[in-house]
Amino acid sequence: MTTSKQPAPLPAFAMLVLTLVLAALDQTILSTALPVMAHDLPGDLPLAWVFSAYLLAATVVIALYGRLADVLGTKPMLLLAIALFLLGSLACGASQTLMQLVLARACQGAGGGGLLTLTMLTVAALFPPEQRGRYQALLGAAYGVSTMFGPLLGAALVEHLSWHWAFWINVPLAMSAWIVLAWRLPSAQRAAEVVRTSIDWFGALLLSGALVSLLLATQHETLNLPERMSLGLLLALGAKLGLSFVWRQRRAAHPLLPLSLFARPAYAAVCFIGLATGVALYAAVVFLPQYLQTGLHLSPTASAWHLLPLMAGITVAAVASGKLLRAQAPAAGLTRLACLLMLLAFGLLVAALRWLPETPLALSASLLPLGLGLGLLFPIITVVAQRASPAQHLGIATAAPVMLRSLGGAAGVALLAALLTRLMGVAVASSHAVGTALATSLQPVFACAAGGVLLALLTSWWLPRSQA
Repeated sequence: MTTSKQPAPLPAFAMLVLTLVLAALDQTILSTALPVMAHDLPGDLPLAWVFSAYLLAATVVIALYGRLADVLGTKPMLLLAIALFLLGSLACGASQTLMQLVLARACQGAGGGGLLTLTMLTVAALFPPEQRGRYQALLGAAYGVSTMFGPLLGAALVEHLSWHWAFWINVPLAMSAWIVLAWRLPSAQRAAEVVRTSIDWFGALLLSGALVSLLLATQHETLNLPERMSLGLLLALGAKLGLSFVWRQRRAAHPLLPLSLFARPAYAAVCFIGLATGVALYAAVVFLPQYLQTGLHLSPTASAWHLLPLMAGITVAAVASGKLLRAQAPAAGLTRLACLLMLLAFGLLVAALRWLPETPLALSASLLPLGLGLGLLFPIITVVAQRASPAQHLGIATAAPVMLRSLGGAAGVALLAALLTRLMGVAVASSHAVGTALATSLQPVFACAAGGVLLALLTSWWLPRSQA
């Protein structure tokens, strides 16, 4: 992929940051607005569908956006993603029933799912390789900060305006970003052989079916699915479609996700590390607030504030990681440091739950090294994935780790939640109070999340030991 020779426009980068902030906010802003929405909107769908519709649509389109960016260029795909996100936000705010809101969230997710991948790809188009780490890190920092403030912004909008503004706030900002990016982004000069490349739509359909089946399986208990859509059926269907997708990719002339990428040790390693970071991140942001609210009876807003060290660590470390990568620090060494910090965090969480279970500050402080580790890894995964892949596959090579991180977070949390439910049943049966039982049961849950990080640490030996 080549672009016209011109200075990288900083206003365009600022709009990339804005679009990423909007996508990040939209994943957490509803946590405090949802109870009010449930009261206002008629309908008998489970409220979990409001989150799941976005997650399903966003995860399914990630790989397709990456491949379309390789064939058609990053700029038109980014503008399409922003437009879908904008239209979805308008429809969400105007929804009069729960069903309308769920459908609008799916449209919003179809746009939002492309924003993270496409903003990172646009950075690769705007900046030379030696500067990309810095700007990828700034994107990671913006993502971390906005995720942290999502619940607080949602609470403020509901209290002073209405839940509709949790969506409508996106509209003028997304429209401004679309206009500036349409004007300032350079258009890619596509090579003739790339333009003629076809899209493996059948492969995209198989991958979409596999992802939807697996994601529905991870949320089977909360979505109130029909009896015929049993957990076993969804898992079997997801596995069958996944194997069919791999078979298709081995034979397609222009595969959606070229399997040759995974023959490169560094690329396969960062994909697995992306999967592990998804499990680690979502384990913390899902289960710790659950303990703070259920076990220690804190309010949702108060529990959100206790995630501050996690988000602060992500922000600081992402910026530092970009500077280190720019200074030619080896990706392998930085990844090992990040994994060790994350292992330390889960060890501190287990220790705090065992010996200081009624001290929220001890639990909150344990999240700082986890945030530092995650922040270090976010730019590394993108930079290494892009350097390890050929130019004609840059889009899908950037998208795959993002897709795996999302899938790892959803599937990992579902498996850990099932383990927590089983452990809670045993602990409560042993006459423990709910808070004590939850603290006891969460210890092996966080230990399992640490096990995934340990595997990522071992995988780091396949990463490049120099930036050359």
